[in-house]
Amino acid sequence: AGSLTGSEGDKRFPPYLPRNPKDPCTKTYKAYVAAGGHSAYATTPYARIMSSYIVCGGHLNAPSQKRAEELAMKSCQSTRGHYKVTTGGACEIAASK
Repeated sequence: AGSLTGSEGDKRFPPYLPRNPKDPCTKTYKAYVAAGGHSAYATTPYARIMSSYIVCGGHLNAPSQKRAEELAMKSCQSTRGHYKVTTGGACEIAASK
């Protein structure tokens, strides 16, 4: 297996990324793409009408793609619970490799 560095992996839907490069979700997604091992990026869906906030989570360089997805979901759900925000939906895996 070759390196996964720079790969967007299996994209399930295009994640909404704020244009601000310092935004936590933009930084998390860029780190996900740059990671060389099994990694995943989870986010809440973006709907202009319903979403006040986008919440995301990621996990880099896990032992497997499945484990990376589990840990990214846990990270996203934890962030969502911590901030107690109203979003357009639950956390979902946007991309994994």
